[in-house]
Amino acid sequence: MRFISEQLLDGADGGGDGGRGEVGDGNSVRQREFTLGDVPGYLWTPASASPSAPVPLILLGHPGDLRRMYPRLVGRAQHSAADGFATATIELPGSGTRPRSEPAEQARADLRQAIQAGGPVPDEIVERLILPLVKAAVPEWRTTLDALLALPELHGPVGIAGGVIAIAIRLALTEPRIAAAGLFAGSYVPRSMFTEARQVTIPLHVLLQWDDEGNDRQAALDLFDAFGSKEKTLHANMGGHTGVPHFAQDDSGRFFARHLR
Repeated sequence: MRFISEQLLDGADGGGDGGRGEVGDGNSVRQREFTLGDVPGYLWTPASASPSAPVPLILLGHPGDLRRMYPRLVGRAQHSAADGFATATIELPGSGTRPRSEPAEQARADLRQAIQAGGPVPDEIVERLILPLVKAAVPEWRTTLDALLALPELHGPVGIAGGVIAIAIRLALTEPRIAAAGLFAGSYVPRSMFTEARQVTIPLHVLLQWDDEGNDRQAALDLFDAFGSKEKTLHANMGGHTGVPHFAQDDSGRFFARHLR
């Protein structure tokens, strides 16, 4: 892991404006941009984090393109830092400045065409798009986690929040250092991965936007039902994909506070 830039951000949670804080300000957030091989990413830590006072880590998922998602990601990071957590994210394979995959680009085009046509999206399109992404992304997340937990100011257990839910399912199943997951039911999951969902047993906090125009609500409910976790909570709010209420992040913070401390 190579850090390529560092700055202090204003610690006001949810601002997402990337403003600078004052050095030594206990409410500021330390942002470090890094690369791990050819994978770019960000690490955000509370200014108070140190080798003598390490903090728990939450991996922030997203749908791809770090530059486009940065304002929302930094807002989430600031909110988590106010709750005493470090957060980190990496770019997804085939997104942002990373090389494109021709099969993935074709699958995305087929998905857009199917959505525009109305009706259900064929399972084979979802599988062509999501399964290769999961296969490529999960090892990168695990390698990133190895590097992050080698830093003395961070410690486990680890949480994962948001992003492509299929990636989170595979990580929750295969990565023993992940102790809790906050999932956003707003992306497609191949039916073949429901078997994996049944094997997930860590605590889950699942957010569902009831009127999400790009989400199959019934499929999201079926997936929630499939999870094998004894502790799983579904938070459903009225509104579309980007209409998540501010208090939902407070609920998520309390969930991670219960399981990562």
